[in-house]
Amino acid sequence: MPFGFHPFWLIILLVIVLIIFGPGKLPELGGAIGRGIKEFRKTSSELTEQVKEAVSEPPPSTSSHASVSTPPESSVHTEPDKADTQHAS
Repeated sequence: MPFGFHPFWLIILLVIVLIIFGPGKLPELGGAIGRGIKEFRKTSSELTEQVKEAVSEPPPSTSSHASVSTPPESSVHTEPDKADTQHAS
């Protein structure tokens, strides 16, 4: 029982497909399905290999090629004027 289908339902499904597509189109349909599955497996394995390579590579080292610079501190320090801090009564 593949995919949880009972054999009776598989026979009904095959008869419906045979009626819809006809006996001449079934080989073409089977070939198209086979090519699609083959392409899916190929793409899936390529993607899996790319993910494995990306995970296994160490992260690039930035300390030897680029220096980290900090922005210069502002040498101008402003204080509020005394007139601004006093309130008029």
